[in-house]
Amino acid sequence: MKSPTSTSTAWLLRLWVVVAVFATVTVLRSLQVGIPLRDPHGEVLRNRVALTVAIFAVLVALDALRRTTPRRTLRTVWRTVRERWTRRRLLLAARTLLAFHVVYFCYHNLKSWDVFNQPRDQHLLAWDRWLFLGHSPAVLLHQLLGEHVAAYVLLVVYESFSTLVAISLVAAVAFADRVREGAVMVASLVWVWILGVATYYAIPSLGPFWSAPQEFAGLPHTMVQDTQARYLAQRAELLAHPHAADSFAQVSAFASLHVGVTFVIVLMASYYGLRRTTRVLAVFLCGTMLATVYLGWHFAIDDIAGLAIGWVSVQLGRWIIHPAHERADRTVLVRPEPEAVVD
Repeated sequence: MKSPTSTSTAWLLRLWVVVAVFATVTVLRSLQVGIPLRDPHGEVLRNRVALTVAIFAVLVALDALRRTTPRRTLRTVWRTVRERWTRRRLLLAARTLLAFHVVYFCYHNLKSWDVFNQPRDQHLLAWDRWLFLGHSPAVLLHQLLGEHVAAYVLLVVYESFSTLVAISLVAAVAFADRVREGAVMVASLVWVWILGVATYYAIPSLGPFWSAPQEFAGLPHTMVQDTQARYLAQRAELLAHPHAADSFAQVSAFASLHVGVTFVIVLMASYYGLRRTTRVLAVFLCGTMLATVYLGWHFAIDDIAGLAIGWVSVQLGRWIIHPAHERADRTVLVRPEPEAVVD
């Protein structure tokens, strides 16, 4: 029988095995297309790691402020931080969060190289028409919601995605009583990027804004159109000059990972027992699904696939951190444990 200490960080090893396999697949694809891994302007890896560190520092401080009672002073809050965040706990948190960033970096490179596959948007357009009895879901939304105020509201919802992911990822680790519980969120997000990029390769596509642009001609000009034009220009540049150091593409439609990742966050909020937060996030998820179709980023079928990927990712994430044969205690954010327990 294994001792508790021998298996206390086995979950981290399992997580990094998944990361290592995905990284290996990425390297093999890199060799296949003859393009090295890239991080243009540090936007995918370097800057996001720095942002994670900054968010982590802020959330750790807020968490310590919450945990320090009854008298809150700079000294007592700092004492709480030092007692809670031991060197071992910090290393566990760092390794857990780094796993996410390595996968995200690999995901973006694989997504970039998907441009070498022929888009199959017509299949997705046909499926959308079948689902909506011959109608375009985007056009139906434009008719229902109008093409002015709704465009700006849904733009805000869509653009909030990156902020939500960055904060949710770190909050799970910073607020959890055990790093292991926060790792369930990280592992689920790791899986959603892995499964998501697999669907990109299964059905390469660019989105309705490219395959049916006439359906979005009535929308006001916002940053959405500028971003879509930039993505298409990046794709053209990569296809024309694949070996240029700054050639990097960022456009794929099937499946919608805006929906998939948001659904993961909703499910994890429920897993952590955050009922009110879950309800708010569920509303945000609905808004995200509307935005992806309304603004032309995704087909309706992309959103359905995104929901499926999100659900599967959470099951795999929970299995990686808490496999069935390990009957570890499962604590949640709202049930404190002794601070000495960090795994």
